[in-house]
Amino acid sequence: MTTSANYTNLRDIWYTMIGIPGLEDMHIWLSIPICSMYIVALVGNTLLIFLIFTERTLHLPMYFFLSMLALGDILLSTVTTPKMLAIFWFKAGGISFGSWSQMFFLHFVFVAESAILLAMAFDRYVAICYPLRYTTILTPSVIAKMAAASVSRSFFIIFPAVFLVYRLTYCGKNIIRHSYCEHMGIARLACESIKVNIYYGMIVALLSLCLDMVLIIISYALILRTIFRIPSRDARLKALGTCGSHICVILLFYTPALFSFFAHRFGGHSIPLHVHILLANLYVIVPPTLNPIIYGVKTKEIQRRFIQVFSLNKMLC
Repeated sequence: MTTSANYTNLRDIWYTMIGIPGLEDMHIWLSIPICSMYIVALVGNTLLIFLIFTERTLHLPMYFFLSMLALGDILLSTVTTPKMLAIFWFKAGGISFGSWSQMFFLHFVFVAESAILLAMAFDRYVAICYPLRYTTILTPSVIAKMAAASVSRSFFIIFPAVFLVYRLTYCGKNIIRHSYCEHMGIARLACESIKVNIYYGMIVALLSLCLDMVLIIISYALILRTIFRIPSRDARLKALGTCGSHICVILLFYTPALFSFFAHRFGGHSIPLHVHILLANLYVIVPPTLNPIIYGVKTKEIQRRFIQVFSLNKMLC
């Protein structure tokens, strides 16, 4: 066999994802909560978008960003979960090079959602620290530019990953020890140095997720400083209440993602692979499931609109 035969063009191979290594016997049982959460995520986020766009009192910057987050949650869970369930139910883990677009859209949506959470933090900062200038600062034009910047930044940050994966030489290893395609999981199949891919992944994390987190923390530090200067206790509690749901969503989004990121790069063999993969599966399905529930429970305007819609449906029936 010639040397060239030992190397395989990425496009010529069908790859197999095996789900959660070491927990293959539990795939059917794991699929039940994952499928249930996926259905709740689809229904909850679709309903949230519907309520926001059909209720004029919800046509505010805060709810516009929330609808973007809900759309991102639908895309994030849909990019990964159906294939995950196909592996669990039918052992249908085969994926070709053309299907590796999953990798791009997974990271693209994730970075875009991080930017949306930052925009929502800025919205709360303006609403609490500069309430009289809220409508003049967050005009429809500014909101549209922030939304476009979130999507554009995500595209230009993640698009190079496609070329970094494509440029590598692969030796015929075709088993992906994961239930969906992510950048480093694919790069580790190569038979040459992937230092560039590793450095790129860390730079992306620092320039997007970590930078967004720092700016969010600064925003909330300024928000809390303003809140605790308010003389009225009721006003303080009301201001804190408007931020509570957003803080819960931020923690839900960043905590498992950062754990997975650092475990993947620095955990080595100290963290079992099945634990890492299981958590990676959960962080693409749990936040999309819980986000609409959190906002539905903590936001009175959304609750009111929800009750109106379903009361009208009962009357029509």
